[in-house]
Amino acid sequence: MSLTPSNMLNLGTKAPDFTLYDTISSKMISLNDIRGEKGTIVMFICNHCPYVKHVNEEIVRISNDYRVAGFGIVAISSNDIENYPQDSPEEMLKTALKNVYTFPYLYDETQKIAKAYDAACTPDFYLFDSELKLLYRGQLDNSRPGNTIPVNGRDLREAMDNVLNNHPQRQEQKPSIGCNIKWKK
Repeated sequence: MSLTPSNMLNLGTKAPDFTLYDTISSKMISLNDIRGEKGTIVMFICNHCPYVKHVNEEIVRISNDYRVAGFGIVAISSNDIENYPQDSPEEMLKTALKNVYTFPYLYDETQKIAKAYDAACTPDFYLFDSELKLLYRGQLDNSRPGNTIPVNGRDLREAMDNVLNNHPQRQEQKPSIGCNIKWKK
């Protein structure tokens, strides 16, 4: 496991468009399909990363708490499944069902979408406003596997609450830290 931080895409960047296979519904899902009235969360996750496993329950809670407030939420896995078969679409479906994902879990087979978002690690979180301009990118919270800080989604929740309450976003945003995306060779 290689500990990797987010690349921290520039704030204000327009969300790169995508249409990817949803492992839950077996349909092709686009950015426009999941776009929320208030904002949109795009997160890069995978099945086997201990950092993702550590926050899975909170990701589901955030989805349940905020989608009713007008946020679209989607997860994307971009890992090389030839060398990491535990991240295959079939395994993604199993992970989604086990964790009761309430959002699409998309497979980025070509890895073009991860590259377009400059994603580097799992988990990696991006919050876009109603016009799909980047407001927040980085960590869920300060909790990591092995530290004693509870998982509460503080950083991402604060950013989403700022959208709902028309408050400015923090300029200092901490990168996420996790497993590197497993790039194809």
